[in-house]
Amino acid sequence: MSNWPNPILFGAAYYYEYQPAAAGGLGGEEGLQRLKTDLDLMAEAGFSVIRVGESVWSTWEPENDRYDLEWLRPVLDGAQERGIGVVLGTPTYAVPPWLARLYPEIAGEHRTGERIDWGGRQEVDYTHPAFRFHAERTIRKILATYADHPAVIGFQVDNEPGLHLFHNHGVFQRFTDHLRREYGDVETLNREWGLVYWSHRLSTWADLWTPDGNAQPQYEQAWRRFQTELTTEFIGWQADIAREYAREDQFVTTCISYPRPAIDDRALAGRLDVTAGNPYYRMQDAFALPHDGGGDAANWSTQGTWALYHSADRMYSSRQEPFLVTETNAQAIGGPWDNHPAYDGQWRQAAWALVSRGAKMIEYWHWHTLHFGTETYWGGILPHSQRPGRVYRELARLGAELRKAGAALDGLVPDADIAVLYSKPSEWALAAQPALAHDDGSPDRRSFESITGPFYKGAFDAGLQVRIVHTEQLGDPAAAVADFPVVVAAGIYAADDGLLDWMDRYAAAGGHLVLGPRTGYGDQEARARLEVKPARLHEAAGVWYEEFANLTGPVPVRAAEDSPLELGPDAAAVKWADGVYLDGAEALAEYAHPHFGKFKAAATQDHGLGRVTYVGTVPNDAFAKALFEWLAPQDRWRPAHPSVTVTSGRAADGSTVRFAHNWSWEEAEVELPAAAVDLLDGAEYAAGDPLRLGPWDVKVLRE
Repeated sequence: MSNWPNPILFGAAYYYEYQPAAAGGLGGEEGLQRLKTDLDLMAEAGFSVIRVGESVWSTWEPENDRYDLEWLRPVLDGAQERGIGVVLGTPTYAVPPWLARLYPEIAGEHRTGERIDWGGRQEVDYTHPAFRFHAERTIRKILATYADHPAVIGFQVDNEPGLHLFHNHGVFQRFTDHLRREYGDVETLNREWGLVYWSHRLSTWADLWTPDGNAQPQYEQAWRRFQTELTTEFIGWQADIAREYAREDQFVTTCISYPRPAIDDRALAGRLDVTAGNPYYRMQDAFALPHDGGGDAANWSTQGTWALYHSADRMYSSRQEPFLVTETNAQAIGGPWDNHPAYDGQWRQAAWALVSRGAKMIEYWHWHTLHFGTETYWGGILPHSQRPGRVYRELARLGAELRKAGAALDGLVPDADIAVLYSKPSEWALAAQPALAHDDGSPDRRSFESITGPFYKGAFDAGLQVRIVHTEQLGDPAAAVADFPVVVAAGIYAADDGLLDWMDRYAAAGGHLVLGPRTGYGDQEARARLEVKPARLHEAAGVWYEEFANLTGPVPVRAAEDSPLELGPDAAAVKWADGVYLDGAEALAEYAHPHFGKFKAAATQDHGLGRVTYVGTVPNDAFAKALFEWLAPQDRWRPAHPSVTVTSGRAADGSTVRFAHNWSWEEAEVELPAAAVDLLDGAEYAAGDPLRLGPWDVKVLRE
C-alpha cells in the first residue's frame, strides 16, 4: 500500500458476475459493455480500488475440479487501464452446493448433532479436512492465475469470519486435546474450574461433557476462547497460503465484523498485514448532535455518532495501527423494511470521521444494487436502474476531496486524550454470567459492551478522543502515562494478578486510573476473587465494597460536598450500583436515594504520583460527560457548540490535521484557536477567525 499514489484508497466492492448484463455469459458483448461503463464511472468518481471475487466459489469452480478462472480477467485488465487497484478475495466463506452435497459431513453444527441449515453462507466447519482440501485447491488456483496481475494490490482471505460457534464432533475432540495441553491433567482442570460444584469433577478426559447444556462459566470461558483460536488459525492458514503468491508490495488481510462471536480481533489481526473492518451504521437522524441519549456500538450496525467513532477506534485497536474499511454504507443497509440512506453530506461526514481515526481505505458495499438474492435491498452506489444518481454524485465529491487532501494525510496517526481498555476474556465472562439486565429483566449477554460503552460515550460527549487498547497490548506502565494520561478500566472482570498490578503501577507512576463496575472482581478463569473488592486495587482506590445491586431504573446522583464534579439534575446512575464505602478516598458523587444514599457513586484518591478514581455504577449520558469533563485537561480546540466535533491526528510530516464536523441541519460557527488552511478548498484562516460549517458539513484543516 505504501507505493500506491494516494495514501487514502477509495472505492467499492464490485461484483461483475452479479450484473444482469453478465447473465448470458461473463465474456459476452453486453456484459463487457456494462463492465466498461462501470469502470468508466468509477474512474470519473475518483476510485482507486475495488474488491472482487470473494463470494462466488461456485463460479470459480462450477463442479468438483472443473475450474473457470478467466471470467475475472476483463475486470482486472479494465481496472489496470484506469489506474484502479484491486483487492482479490478468496471465496471460502460461501461454499458451492456440490461441495456440500459430496461432503455433507463438513456442515457446521450449532448444537452437537444439529447441523446448520443450508441456504445462507458460512455454514461449514472450517476445521474439517475435506473442506480444507477443496478450499486450498481453489485458493491456489485463483492466486496462481491472478496474483501477478499488476492491478492486484492485495488479498482478502475469506470474509467476515467467526459467525458461528461450531459444535461438531471433531471440534469438540480438538477442544478436549486443547484443554489437556493447557491444564495437563483432569485434577488440575477440576481445581481451576471448580468442578466440585454440582458434582462435575472429571475422573478422565472422557468425562468432559459437550457444551450444549453447559452451565459452568469457567467451561464457557475456555470454549469461547478456543472458538476464536479456531478462527484465527483458519484465517492465518489462508493468509500464509496467500503470502506464497504475494509480491512484496501486496498486502494480505480479511474483513472483520467485530461483533461476530468467534472473533478475537487482536489475535486475528496479528496473522495479517493490516487490519480491515466492516463498519455499518444508521445514518439520517441517528447522526444528529446533540443527541437524545443512548445508541448502540455493539451490534453489526451501530447507532449514534459516538458509535461511528467507536467502530473506527475498535479497528485501530486490533493492531494499534491504521486500518482499511473494506465495507461501509453506500445506501440503505439492511432488510427491505429498513431503508435509511444518508442525508446529503453524511457520506462525507462518515468517511472523514473514519479517516480521522486511522482509516487508510474507504470502500463501499457495494457498486451496484443487487437485482436478486438476500441482499437485494442492501443498496449500492448505483440504484437498481444502474444510472448514477444522488449517491454517486455525493461519493464522487468525496473522491475528489480524498485525491486533493490525501497526500497531506500520509501516515496520519489519530490523537488520543484517554485510553479505554478492552478485554476479550471479560467480554466472554460477562456473556456467560451477565452482570446487567435488559429492561425486561432478561440477561444482557453483551454486558461488557453495556458497561464500557457509556464510558466511551461520555468521553466522546466531552469532546475527547479515545484510543481503545486491548489488555494484552499494555506495555510499561510508566511509558503508558506519557501516551495516555487517563486510562479507563471498566468491566475488566476476568483479569490475572499481573493486569491488576499493572493498573496499580500505572497510577503510581503518574497516570489517572478510572475503575468501573466489575473491574477487579474475577481472576483469569472468571472465578470470584477472595480479596476485598476491587481486588488488589482497593487500597490504591481508597474504597471497598461487599455488595452490589442491579438498578431497575435511573437513580439520580449529585455531586458530593466539595466535589469538583459539576452535575446537573439529569445526572443518574443506571443498570448497576456497587455498595462503595470510602477508605481514604474523597467522594465525588453520591446517590440521591433513601437506600443507595449510604454508598458513594464515585470517589477519587491520590496514589503515588497519580490518582485512582472509582466509579461504582454505569453512568448515564449526563453523569458520564461530567466525569470526563473533569478528568481531561482543557483543550482550546474542543468546541462548545453542541453539534460540532473536532478530532485530530499527526501526519508523517509532523503537521497536525483537524477534522471539524457539524452533525446538524443547522449551520454552525466556531472560532478557530489557531491559524489553519482548509485542505479541501484551500481557504486560509488566522487564529480567532470564524469557521463556518453548513448542515452535515465537514472541514479538514492543517495547522
